[in-house]
Amino acid sequence: MTDFWTEVGPALLPAFWVTIKLTFFSAIGALILGTILTAMRVSPVAILRSLATGYIEVLRNTPLTLIVLFCSIGLYQNLGLALAPENDEFIVNNNFWLAVLGFTLYTAAFVAESLRSGINTVPFGQAEAARSLGLPFSQVFSKIIFPQAFRAAIIPLGNTAIALTKNTTIASMIGVAEASLLMKETLENNADLLFPTFGLFALGFVILTLPMGLIFGRVGRKMAVKH
Repeated sequence: MTDFWTEVGPALLPAFWVTIKLTFFSAIGALILGTILTAMRVSPVAILRSLATGYIEVLRNTPLTLIVLFCSIGLYQNLGLALAPENDEFIVNNNFWLAVLGFTLYTAAFVAESLRSGINTVPFGQAEAARSLGLPFSQVFSKIIFPQAFRAAIIPLGNTAIALTKNTTIASMIGVAEASLLMKETLENNADLLFPTFGLFALGFVILTLPMGLIFGRVGRKMAVKH
């Protein structure tokens, strides 16, 4: 057990820090892309609605593993897409950002669905009244629909963020040194400590996700739209 802590202890916090960074950057990207998809899906332009609907349905029904592998093998190895500067840490940094790209593309579909559920809570008459005043769709969406939809979707968005945090374990497939990769390496070297290893890393994810659920739940209840 002493050897176990000697091996895992120094690497534990850096591994979970990578998990936190993966979650943070992917969440920002997914929120931006998800908002764009939501706007497209409620747009008066039919082709935009079709494109957004197609994207959301395809991505939601595609395994995240395939999307991350596509970003690594398809975009980088076959098409040469580089997301990091050329230096000694290029492979490590590029794999990290490729994982972020994969998580962003996948999670944005769920963000868009959460926001669309929020839009359903906005009284239809408000948008109609804004349009009757001559406001273009961009202003109706950004100033009337989206702010209320976002407030109503806080809790679903929080659930999506929690799912994203757990999904970051897939990044280990392309060599990103996050928590699950450390767990796999630890089990390879300490096969007799299966349960303590699983328990330790499960506790780490609980520490990350439980406060998120509590915070999003509290904020969602305080910001809920009152009709």
